Amino acid sequence: MMSYTRFLYHIVFRTKNSLDTIPEEHEKELYAYIMGIVNNKKSKLYRIGGVSNHIHMLVDIHPSFAVSDFMKELKEYSSKWLSTNPNFSSFNGWAVSFAAFTYNLKDKQTIINYIMNQKEHHKKVSFEDEYRQFLIENGIEIDERYFLKE
Repeated sequence: MMSYTRFLYHIVFRTKNSLDTIPEEHEKELYAYIMGIVNNKKSKLYRIGGVSNHIHMLVDIHPSFAVSDFMKELKEYSSKWLSTNPNFSSFNGWAVSFAAFTYNLKDKQTIINYIMNQKEHHKKVSFEDEYRQFLIENGIEIDERYFLKE
């Protein structure tokens, strides 16, 4: 029997303490590695991008994975790889938390465009302000005691 699903997640995750540890000249290498992880999880990565302290992905996660398990493994595998890659010598881990928002297929290109425009976007908007706005727009109550603390 075959089930048919499409779960479009816009996932945002950051480096530990939001430090600038993803060098722009090597980011595509990291994105390709993450794409391999996503493919191995029978999922589809539509777009990945970001800046030196965080990454955005638009991904269709296979229904056999809870988004939290998917992200735990993605961060675990990529952390191990990053820690042995000399191109990412200042990388010291991912933050524990992440944000994931579901979108309708009709929103796919809008989210892809948003991810593609990250470098320009962050010339004007800080990561903290962007992240806060995503949470507010998606009706998520922010507990300031924990907001971007770990």
